[in-house]
Amino acid sequence: MNAVDIEDVEIRLLLEAIFRVYGYDFRQYAAASLRRRLTQWLQKSGLRSFSEAQARVLRDREVFSELLEGITVNVSEMFRDPHFFKALREEVVPHLKTFPFIKIWAAGCSAGEEVYSLAVLLCEEGLAGHYRIYATDINERILRQAEEGIYPLEKMQQFTQSYQRTGGKRDFADYYTARYDRAILARDLRNGIVFASHNLAVDAGLGEMQLVLCRNLLIYFTPALKERALSLFDGSLRSGGFLCLGTKETLSGRCIAGAYSEIAPGTRIYRKKYV
Repeated sequence: MNAVDIEDVEIRLLLEAIFRVYGYDFRQYAAASLRRRLTQWLQKSGLRSFSEAQARVLRDREVFSELLEGITVNVSEMFRDPHFFKALREEVVPHLKTFPFIKIWAAGCSAGEEVYSLAVLLCEEGLAGHYRIYATDINERILRQAEEGIYPLEKMQQFTQSYQRTGGKRDFADYYTARYDRAILARDLRNGIVFASHNLAVDAGLGEMQLVLCRNLLIYFTPALKERALSLFDGSLRSGGFLCLGTKETLSGRCIAGAYSEIAPGTRIYRKKYV
């Protein structure tokens, strides 16, 4: 075996060990991107090999947390893909308004930018106090960051431009307070949000949702894990509910595809058919 083959074995053993000790299952993440992120983490860690890393990771929770940071993808922004949020506002919200209370699952919520974007949209459409967003992620540290609702002030200009392109109805500055180099989101935006740890590889789904969002996460999964995640979302959605994926993701060719139709071309917003 050459060095690359040996390293592949080390990585498989490391992932198996993480699953057995911590319950985090990365064995079905797309191999190429996972290997790249693991290698970047190893180079920063000062450890010489994945075999050496395994001993440290299994015995030191802090080292494991650092590894988890390296594995998970925590890149997001408010109102990313403005055309998606515009379609959500115009095509989905009118249906949501027919319910006395709305349940929403935002899976893979990262640092919360998309969740708060959704909260802004719902409040502007008169749904404040009539919804609960279950914002989940595998990374507990990033969830704590999301709960704080504090972001770099330098990003607010970009977020404001994206917000305006979604059909925003207010001055976006109304939704945050600038303090030094940070923007603190309004406390009211957090009232209808519950942040919780959830692992799409091993955990069960949530029930009776009208809307499920999982955008730009499935691209990091193997086909088998994609199918598992989509099955969880399908089982969590009521008939007539909406499933939102990322721009590079699609239901085409997936097991649940026949039960859904895209509400507008290119939006990746799918509606579950009534049965």
